[in-house]
Amino acid sequence: MPPLDLLEHCPLLGICGRSGAGKTTLIEALIPKLREAGLHVAVVKDGAHRVQADTPGKDSDRFFRAGADVALFGEQHFVRSRQPGELNALLAALCSSHDVVLVEGHAATAVPKIWLTGPRQEEVPAANQGRILAVLNREEASADSLFAWVQEMIAEKGRQTPVWGCVLIGGRSSRMGQPKHLLLHNGKTWLEQAVEKLAPTVSQVVISGSGQIPDTLANLPRVPDAPGLAGPLAGILAVMRWQPAVSWLITACDLPDAQPDSLRWLLEQRKPGRRAVLPQLAEGGCLEPLLAWYDFRCRPLLENLAASGSLRLNRLAEQAGVCALCPPAHLHGSWRNVNTPEELRSPSPSQCHRPEQSASVRRPR
Repeated sequence: MPPLDLLEHCPLLGICGRSGAGKTTLIEALIPKLREAGLHVAVVKDGAHRVQADTPGKDSDRFFRAGADVALFGEQHFVRSRQPGELNALLAALCSSHDVVLVEGHAATAVPKIWLTGPRQEEVPAANQGRILAVLNREEASADSLFAWVQEMIAEKGRQTPVWGCVLIGGRSSRMGQPKHLLLHNGKTWLEQAVEKLAPTVSQVVISGSGQIPDTLANLPRVPDAPGLAGPLAGILAVMRWQPAVSWLITACDLPDAQPDSLRWLLEQRKPGRRAVLPQLAEGGCLEPLLAWYDFRCRPLLENLAASGSLRLNRLAEQAGVCALCPPAHLHGSWRNVNTPEELRSPSPSQCHRPEQSASVRRPR
C-alpha cells in the first residue's frame, strides 16, 4: 500500500502578488492571530539569494564561508546550505510538524493561493500555477478576513485527514502462557475483537508487530516494528513512518474491555493544534498512551523521543499540543490492561496498570 500524499492533507496556502501588493505586511499581521489560536505556523519565502543568515566573523559564518554547509542547533536552529533544494520536499517536511504553512511569492509553485493586487489592479500572470482561491485588493485582504479563511481551510483539511486504526501485538507473554493477542474470548481471539471494535470507526485497520495472527485477519496490512526500538514506541513509529499523512487511533491487543464509545470519544477530542490525546483517568495519575489518538504531526515528537534513547511515551506530556484528557467515568474500564491471569479474573480493574508511565502532564488548551 503506497503512502498517502502528505501535501494533499495539509493546510498549505500561497500569498502571491507583485512587489508592493502587501504580501509581507499581511502575513506578518496574520501570524500572531494564528499563534494565539494555538497553531504552529511556518512561512516559506521566495527570493533566497545571498541571504545574510549569520553574523560575519562568528565561527558558524567562518565555517560556511570556508565551504561547508552549517547547522546551528539550540533554542533556535537552522541549516545554512548551498545544496540545491526541492521545494515540495521542504513543504512536506514543514507540513509534517506545522498546522499551517504559508508560502509568500512562488507564483509558479502549484499550491492553492490568494492573489493580492496592487494599486494598479493588475491581472494575474498567465504563468501562474496552482488554484487561485481568490483575487483580493488591499482593502479586501485584511488579516481578520484571511484569518477566518485560514481557519476554515484548517478545519476542512482536518476533516479530510484519514484516520486509521492500529493494533499493537508482539511478545510471548509467559505470564499468560501464550501471546496475548491469540487469547480466546467467546470463540474469538483478542486481536480479532480489537479489529472488530476499530473497523467501524476508522478507514483502515493495520496490525503492527510480529507474531502469528488468525487466518481471518490475513488480508489486513501488517507493519513490522521500527528497527532498533522496542515496546509500543516501536510499533507506533513504524506505522507513522509507513503512512506519514494519516492520523492514528492506537490500541493494544491486551485491552479486552475497550469499548467502541471510547474510540469515538478520542476522535471527538481532535482539534487544530493538538498533536495527541493521551487519556488520564485520574488527576495526577498515569497517562494511557495505548488506546489513544495521535495526529501525524506527532511523529517528529516521537522521533525525538526515540533519538533520545527513551522508550517512555509518557515523556510526550512535556510537549506542547500533547493533551492529557480525562474520559467519562463510564469509559474508564476501556483502559484496563491485562498482563496476568489474575488481572483477567479481576472483577474491578484498577485505574492504572502502568506505574512507570506516571507523569506530571501539560494541561490541554
